[in-house]
Amino acid sequence: MFTEQDQKQLSARGISVEQAEQQLRCFETGFPALDISEAAAIDNGIMRPDKESEEHYIKVWNEYLNENHTILKFVPASGAASRMFKNLFEYLENGEETTFIKKFLCELEHFAFYDELKQRCASNNGQDIVRTLLEDMNYGKLPKGLLLFHKYAEGPRTPALEHMVEGALYAQNAEHEVNLHFTVSHEHRELFAKHIREHLAQYEKHYGVHYNISFSEQKPSTDTLAANPDGTPFRTSDGKLLFRPGGHGALIENLGEQDADVIFIKNIDNVVPDRLKEPTIRYKQLIAGVLVSLQKQSFAYLHELENPEISEAKLSVIRRFVEKDLAITLPDGSRETLISVLNRPLRVCGMVKNEGEPGGGPFRVRESNGMVQNQILESSQIADPALMQKATHFNPVDLVCAVKDYKGQRFNLKEFVDPMTGFISQKSKDGKELQALELPGLWNGAMAKWNTLFVEVPISTFNPVKTVNDLLREQHQ
Repeated sequence: MFTEQDQKQLSARGISVEQAEQQLRCFETGFPALDISEAAAIDNGIMRPDKESEEHYIKVWNEYLNENHTILKFVPASGAASRMFKNLFEYLENGEETTFIKKFLCELEHFAFYDELKQRCASNNGQDIVRTLLEDMNYGKLPKGLLLFHKYAEGPRTPALEHMVEGALYAQNAEHEVNLHFTVSHEHRELFAKHIREHLAQYEKHYGVHYNISFSEQKPSTDTLAANPDGTPFRTSDGKLLFRPGGHGALIENLGEQDADVIFIKNIDNVVPDRLKEPTIRYKQLIAGVLVSLQKQSFAYLHELENPEISEAKLSVIRRFVEKDLAITLPDGSRETLISVLNRPLRVCGMVKNEGEPGGGPFRVRESNGMVQNQILESSQIADPALMQKATHFNPVDLVCAVKDYKGQRFNLKEFVDPMTGFISQKSKDGKELQALELPGLWNGAMAKWNTLFVEVPISTFNPVKTVNDLLREQHQ
């Protein structure tokens, strides 16, 4: 099936022939439907702490910060902002002043990028203004992390800078160090590095911290083959195989390379100005406190389980912890099963109450061995619309993760991916239809075999920017 030229292409990306053949088999067989038990709910997979519990977990987290632990903030930031400006690109093409465009033009002065735009564009013509923003300022091609989002007296901030501030407010260790890691595209890596360098001294002085900031790129070996509608390899006009990025699930490898005890994960665009940061800080501390509490107890039980003569009474106590605190329905109560279940990566995920149309979010999934546990699902993974309607919460991508085992060794995170939770989508290239294969999503199938607990957090912690006019919302002003 693969020619000598094909094999050279595969080898250059670090993809074996066996891996390529497996990808093509996915187009042939598809992916099995998940056995979804039910939507997670309060006291059934989702924790809703009372005020006393909130204060307890926040105290636990602040005590943990004062110990000798490595904390990291991991921010996927490689996506371009082009979709954010979809309406503006359409306006350049057709000149139609829709309601969206009128709002954009009428409220220009409220955008953080307005001062720079005004300097660059002397024209009052709407299309000239938009063209200056998208082409001269390059906003149509830059990543979201480098766009000016929020105004401040000392100058506007990008999301990258807002994440630096967040890191200082809830993730600095006892040595006043803040570790941040951004996953970026190759073409924007130096722009990110330059942007951080320009502001580093100012932010270190203001917040009294030392930043350790690193970057990584999605590996070529995580790209996936495109296929024709009949499942054969798609080829470009020069006869070469076509590879496509495997989606954010590919970042599980980047995550697995980070040497940290606790890792926060949050999308690049979910940031707010300083005046609105308090809920974000509070609930980040809360879910982190839940995480380290669960981890401490899990580690203690794993040490006890090393004893093959452990009593039935103690096994019973551990089983109750797994089922009640970790929200896992066990297939059996044996010592071996308890060790296997407890010795896994752990994550606590903030979940926002659903106030609109239900979609992807927190569900209870049954494994082939009968174990039922929490998983974050996308809408595409839920075949039953009635089940989706029962979702009470949705996933804002608000995770805190523990990726080391009870002996202090990093887990191999690739071992905890469910490879059968990928996704096939229909695309086109040069006018030809093709099938694209997405890897299991980073917080979906890529973490399917982690221990997962959901905690309800307020909607005020979720303020994404999907279109440029979202920056006009009160939460970003």
